[in-house]
Amino acid sequence: MRTLTPRGWLLACLAGIGVTTPVQAQTPPAGRLLASNCFQCHGTSGRGPGFDKLAGKSASELYNELKEFQRGDEGDGIMARHSLGYTDAQLRLLVDWLARQR
Repeated sequence: MRTLTPRGWLLACLAGIGVTTPVQAQTPPAGRLLASNCFQCHGTSGRGPGFDKLAGKSASELYNELKEFQRGDEGDGIMARHSLGYTDAQLRLLVDWLARQR
């Protein structure tokens, strides 16, 4: 019977780890990362506290409100500044995610 050297044993263990523990990347849902910028005022997942509750609102309503902020129709406050940081595609992902929250 042949015994493994410490080095051989370590290599066998490392090889076994590579085979038995695959690494799987997890991607957050589209829009969730973008919505994380809203948490201080609107809470996690858009559910409050304090300011407007965004969770479950119509995606088109949220999108239109954000576009109004971008155009300056609602003044130049904090929401106007935040909204300017998003492209149209990012706004769509953001509002779609918020609309799916309950």
